[in-house]
Amino acid sequence: MIRTYIADNEPRFLEELFSLIRIPSVSSDSNRKSDMLRCAERWKELLLSAGVDRAEIMPSAGHPLVYAEKIIDPQAKTVLIYGHYDVMPAEPLELWKSAPFEPEVRDGHIFARGADDDKGQSFIQAKAFEFLVRHNLLRHNVKFILEGEEEIGSPSLESFLEANKSLLQSDIILVSDTSMLSKDLPSLTTGLRGIAYWEVEVTGPNHDLHSGHFGGAVANPIIVLSEMLAKMIDERGRVTIPGFYDDVEELSPEERAMIASIPFDEDAYRKALDVEELRGEEGYSTIERNSCRPAFDVCGIWGGYTGEGAKTVLPSKAFAKVSTRLVPHQDYNKIAQQFCDYFQSLAPKSVKVEVRFLHGGHGYVCPIDLPAYRAAERGFEKAFGRRPLAVRRGGSIPIIADFERVLGQKTILMGFGLESNAIHSPNENMPLDLFRKGIEAVAEFHIAFDELVK
Repeated sequence: MIRTYIADNEPRFLEELFSLIRIPSVSSDSNRKSDMLRCAERWKELLLSAGVDRAEIMPSAGHPLVYAEKIIDPQAKTVLIYGHYDVMPAEPLELWKSAPFEPEVRDGHIFARGADDDKGQSFIQAKAFEFLVRHNLLRHNVKFILEGEEEIGSPSLESFLEANKSLLQSDIILVSDTSMLSKDLPSLTTGLRGIAYWEVEVTGPNHDLHSGHFGGAVANPIIVLSEMLAKMIDERGRVTIPGFYDDVEELSPEERAMIASIPFDEDAYRKALDVEELRGEEGYSTIERNSCRPAFDVCGIWGGYTGEGAKTVLPSKAFAKVSTRLVPHQDYNKIAQQFCDYFQSLAPKSVKVEVRFLHGGHGYVCPIDLPAYRAAERGFEKAFGRRPLAVRRGGSIPIIADFERVLGQKTILMGFGLESNAIHSPNENMPLDLFRKGIEAVAEFHIAFDELVK
């Protein structure tokens, strides 16, 4: 029945999803405030048409949130569905094969910014809910909360949770904003890394200088910054911040054995990235490095002249954006200060350094013995024909740990993305077959939830 419903309604589903994608809701762009509100309003309309009894746009300290609910029975169990309607910037635009905010179906995929992260995946939740309501299959309450700041670290959501604990009361939280191992190998995310993110500024002379007159006599901030960043990782691939590993929980032999059992073709992984070899922390596998171990990355670096042609300049300033991915028990606030102190200590007297902490979030681990987790397993099994593997993922959703701390509930991470979906990159996409199977899996989750969660 669910597959027939999806097939019969797919043209409408896609046009509704495309109406969301066409709104460039880039939360990091201050010029997009009106688009953020417009996207929130469109989500409100779509949730009302899907069958919620109540939907409203609620203010926050930043971009607004969308709240909606369907209360079947005040005494029944409640599932709170979280998603986000903001997206990453689309740049560099020249690398897109089609316009990022004009969705295009090509080769069995939806190509657009937000096709996966997270408009596409949140829309999967909405359409599964719609199916259940229209076929009178929903036996528990459902609440939706869609925010507009996830891509900038959810700075306003924690205070919103604190102020609306009663409104958001639930028995489990369900999120589709993660990925699977492959289209043929479904998986449930059981852990996420935390994050800490900074911008650093290195200043040398008080103004740009002629590189012929001053080069070799005055420190070049770009060179100094590069030297400082190079010292952040040692020859073993470990982060050099003092105290960085103090709170890192080592993987148990049992967990390492479980990770080792996950099918993984390292050669195919390397070839897909077009790199000759991989690098990372010594003593750990690739999957362990990108999911269960902390990491340090330079996300952007700039300074001096970058325009067309040549300009012989010794710049006054150089900048970089850097991040650490953290594992459970690492406190991003503690790491934020440790990085600041250490990076300042690396600076020679020839420059001045400023470190600005931008945002952070804690890691998260979900127990696999929860009844709601088993309901998610059953949903995947129904849709994909096989039981999903339990895996940790390397990404961060900062608010997930706050859900547990503030609302007191665990989160089931039921995601349908693939690494090839290119989230945060040009040509982001969502395979249509995963879009369909995702709707089916979520609908089956809700049905199993009524049976398993008493």
